[in-house]
Amino acid sequence: MQVVWDDKLISYDFGPGHPMAPVRVELTMALARELGVLDKVELVGCAPATDDELALVHKRDYIEAVKRVSANGLPDLSCGLGTQDNPAFAGVHEASALIAGASLAAARAVWTGEAEHALNIAGGLHHAMPGVASGFCVYNDPAVGIAWMLAQGAQRVAYVDVDVHHGDGVQAIFYDDPRVLTISLHESPRTLFPGTGFPGETGVEGTAVNVALPAGCGDSGWLRAFHAVVPPLLREFQPEVLVSQQGCDSHALDPLANLMLSLDGQRQAYAALHALAHETAGGRWVATGGGGYELVQVVPRAWTHLIAEAAGAPVDPGTLTPESWREIVTLRTGEVPPLHMTDGRSPEYRDFSGGYDPGDAIDRAIMATRKAVFPFHGLDPLP
Repeated sequence: MQVVWDDKLISYDFGPGHPMAPVRVELTMALARELGVLDKVELVGCAPATDDELALVHKRDYIEAVKRVSANGLPDLSCGLGTQDNPAFAGVHEASALIAGASLAAARAVWTGEAEHALNIAGGLHHAMPGVASGFCVYNDPAVGIAWMLAQGAQRVAYVDVDVHHGDGVQAIFYDDPRVLTISLHESPRTLFPGTGFPGETGVEGTAVNVALPAGCGDSGWLRAFHAVVPPLLREFQPEVLVSQQGCDSHALDPLANLMLSLDGQRQAYAALHALAHETAGGRWVATGGGGYELVQVVPRAWTHLIAEAAGAPVDPGTLTPESWREIVTLRTGEVPPLHMTDGRSPEYRDFSGGYDPGDAIDRAIMATRKAVFPFHGLDPLP
């Protein structure tokens, strides 16, 4: 198990007051270190993605535009830099290319067999489009990693995105490529950015899959939807590699969205994806971070659990957060740190095979997705 890390990854910084503050990644690595989780993994470095590697998914003129912004720090709205979501900053190309390089390093390690699992928590910038920055994302690092594996000869790559926002950039890049199955579970586009991710967006041969969940959906409903859609499709698709985007902004405390998951429900999703990687992809699993804007209470604990799960050494949810880490939190943020590695929940869900309730909004969302894509894969949409 490898964790790709370079201290320069926190240079991806849109400035004071921006929701995507790099301290969230800094505090995650500190918590994982203080809990001993990093002792159970191989920490490896990375190099920035080259222009040719970025051009696997991005337009050359876009890369050049980002470089110009990077050199002078001035906005260029033609490439999406200089907006409230994506402020221009000096060094943006170098910071973004390093994140893409970290996900490339993870993809290389898994594809070549150097590691069974590899993780880039600074990655998951899934909104970036081929020719424009979007939604806090400049270069689409999961897509770059997937495209690199396709160039090496991969024929079936599955991408599962559990961020609260639709994985629109990755979907768009591979929408017409039947070699890539993209599955996104997200809050309904009717209530949340980016306004895409409806069940009817099915791609070629049903390889784009969207589960649009109603605002207010919590652990039990989310887990019911996940297990009703993701395992059957992965078992049928039989990917050579599973790539996942692990945004934790589905948490109830996240300030930018409206789902109501707990840390404990998210932890169950990590375990499920880990098991599915072994069941359907020969154990080959590339994972990235993603969204998550409750910088102290949620992100560090969630992604420390993710690292520990991928390392095969899950952290007991009742574990106290180390006093040394709490001191780091106070010093870096002035906030009161969480005391435990749990929200104190024990999520349970009803399996969809027991039947569905057409009067339930979550069940309607599940059925809309299953009806849209299951027939493409020879699967029965009905429970």
